[in-house]
Amino acid sequence: MRALTVEPGRPNSIALDEMPPPSASDGDILVRALALGICGTDREIVAGEYGQAPAGSERLIIGHESLGRVEEAPRDSGFAPGDLVVGIVRRPDPVPCPACAAGEWDMCRNGRYTERGIKQRHGYGAEQFRLERDFAVKIDPALGALGVLMEPTSIVAKAWEQVERIVARSAYWHPRIALVTGAGPVGLLAALIAKQRGYELHVLDRDEHGPKPALVHDLGGTYHVGDLGALAPDLVIECTGAVPVILDAIARAAPNGIVCLAGVSGSHQVKLDMGALNRTMVLENDVVFGSVNANRRHYAAAAAALTQADKAWLARLISRRVPLSRWREAFENRADDVKVALEFAQ
Repeated sequence: MRALTVEPGRPNSIALDEMPPPSASDGDILVRALALGICGTDREIVAGEYGQAPAGSERLIIGHESLGRVEEAPRDSGFAPGDLVVGIVRRPDPVPCPACAAGEWDMCRNGRYTERGIKQRHGYGAEQFRLERDFAVKIDPALGALGVLMEPTSIVAKAWEQVERIVARSAYWHPRIALVTGAGPVGLLAALIAKQRGYELHVLDRDEHGPKPALVHDLGGTYHVGDLGALAPDLVIECTGAVPVILDAIARAAPNGIVCLAGVSGSHQVKLDMGALNRTMVLENDVVFGSVNANRRHYAAAAAALTQADKAWLARLISRRVPLSRWREAFENRADDVKVALEFAQ
């Protein structure tokens, strides 16, 4: 079978290789790949900045935003040939830690988890892959090719779950205004869930042109470039990882505000008055926390959000569909890109 592989740590080692069929040890459900979502993590792995191959292998099959169709499945698995499925990315550590033992592998305490296509497990960027039944998620057939959005949606479904757990601490406070910073696919999917939950939506991004302003407008949100004016959001989902944006989000959050950091920062040094930040957060009862990855519950929430969403709007998030014959184009950054999907099969 053909698969996209890299030698982790070696920049631009990506190749479309012939690989053996997936091992039965990867799971008893055999899946034919339909599409693979490409994200920043994939590009970092291709650049040699991240990634670990499985034990005994020099190369890693990349790809963690999957969509496939079941070819073989045991009768008692809950899956049948023809089902559309997505594979969960993370696997619990072998100890397991208390979080992994409870099915909350996204909150792993000791870092010994593995991740398909990222850390010590081959990914979904191959013509076929296998899944364990507990790590396969069935897709509503009505979603079709839009099911490739499941994994990034699971990330923000978790973020919103965590936010609303914190909101529930108060019997009187009812947040109204939500700000999402960053209008990439994760930010737009976070914005989608904000509207589904009934918040007044604001989205901040740096792109004045292209598809993003219209996507936000058609959700019923307000799109901002640069200045947010006097906006004081009750809730912020920060998806850029840009340090100045993070600091501004924390500073402008309303009293009792909640800021969820869902973007990962690169190296960036800034001058920071930590005393002033501390005073503001303490005296206003602010909460700032980080959120990453997702467990099965969040995939279920993501499936519900995508099923409820307008399919025409979701289709506009996938700004480019690239056939496998032109796979290198899927890893290019283009000005009007939102989400790029690499198509293995129709």
